[in-house]
Amino acid sequence: MTINIKQCTLEDSRKLQEISSETFYETFKEQNSAENMNAYLEKAFNLPQLEKELSNTSSLFFFVYYDNEVAGYLKVNTNDAQSEEMGEESLEVERIYIKKEFQKHGLGKYLFNKALEIAMEGNKKKIWLGVWENNENAIAFYKKMGFVQTGAHSFYMGDDEQIDLIMTKTLE
Repeated sequence: MTINIKQCTLEDSRKLQEISSETFYETFKEQNSAENMNAYLEKAFNLPQLEKELSNTSSLFFFVYYDNEVAGYLKVNTNDAQSEEMGEESLEVERIYIKKEFQKHGLGKYLFNKALEIAMEGNKKKIWLGVWENNENAIAFYKKMGFVQTGAHSFYMGDDEQIDLIMTKTLE
């Protein structure tokens, strides 16, 4: 078993679109209507949107490879790319997604450690994220990684307003 991480570039936009749509759909299809899922996928993961995000120097994307196959990805934001005003001393983990068939291999922790490394290199004081209040597996994972709930905000899946818990980890 070989695990590697590679930073995404604009040339990776189609591959990023595929894995973004696939993993988001796998994760949330059971709890959302097809209409709301499709509306969100089209809005969040269309090629121009992903190319815009990939071009933003305050956002970084990484693929994680498991035996040379893309198994998941990470997106982190700093500065004005953060989805909430958290200041320059914060790093947001906007997305950590692993394909179903690669879950339970430690890849989420591997990507989380990459985010932590980026935060430390950037002298960040805290790392934060938003996680759907009904995503119990993710919440348990983040608690295990040392995050605590510090707030909440609305997240729209199509026309369905949902609540994301804001979880934060203070860095030494």
